[in-house]
Amino acid sequence: MAYAEDAPSGDLTSLLLIPADARATAELRAREAGVMSGGPVISAGFLMHDAAADVSLLVPEGAAFDAGTVLARVSGNARALLTAERVVLNLVQRMSAIAQLTSEYVALTAGTAARIVDTRKTTPGLRELERYAVRCGGGRNHRFSLSDGVMAKDNHLAVLTGGDASKLTSVLKDARAQLGHTTHFEVEVDSLEQIPFVLDAGVDTIMLDNFSLDDLRAGVALIGDRAVVEASGGVNLSTVADIAATGVDVISVGALTHSVSNLDIGLDVVIS
Repeated sequence: MAYAEDAPSGDLTSLLLIPADARATAELRAREAGVMSGGPVISAGFLMHDAAADVSLLVPEGAAFDAGTVLARVSGNARALLTAERVVLNLVQRMSAIAQLTSEYVALTAGTAARIVDTRKTTPGLRELERYAVRCGGGRNHRFSLSDGVMAKDNHLAVLTGGDASKLTSVLKDARAQLGHTTHFEVEVDSLEQIPFVLDAGVDTIMLDNFSLDDLRAGVALIGDRAVVEASGGVNLSTVADIAATGVDVISVGALTHSVSNLDIGLDVVIS
């Protein structure tokens, strides 16, 4: 899809300027530090245009790299290499930036029980790649799509209960009874008062949304081991360590994918 968008009728510039039999070698070089994610994309992008290209991935997935590091080297048909360049760079720049940012969150929660996970706030069409990048950075994935589990959020609960928290137990129990035993059931709450009603419904995970640190600690104590405790909202690099210290099991971070800035990675033809 990316190449259909970028070169729908071929790369006019390369077709005009580059001889059909010309060959070239180029290097993908980092211009700033990051964490590697996208090796399979590099290989797929260049091999799609030249099946005989020689692609060497020089930095393992999930490995940190410094500015100036050569991430990959490719040799093959020059037209194909130049046509493939931009899409490969666009994707790897974004994926490595996501991996780098994720690694920073993971490092800040080291020594706690909290897992850093992503959200569905991904770029449409790129979710598979962006979530792979989160894993490269040491994070975990939340549900992949709306079809993968039940997650009752504030708007669902508002429709179901009309704002009456006392109705939560019965409506959630009724819903749970319709599910297979392997389907995960998560419920979002925005106040401590809702927690006992949700707990009594026997759900698997309770998300504490935009809770203060004091309320997070109180929520963790209230829930105990009766459900997985997820914290969400207000999570950034300045707050994540304190949130993890409250004892939550999971911290979901939309910023991993919706607010990341691409790393600067370039591709340069090697002149011998």
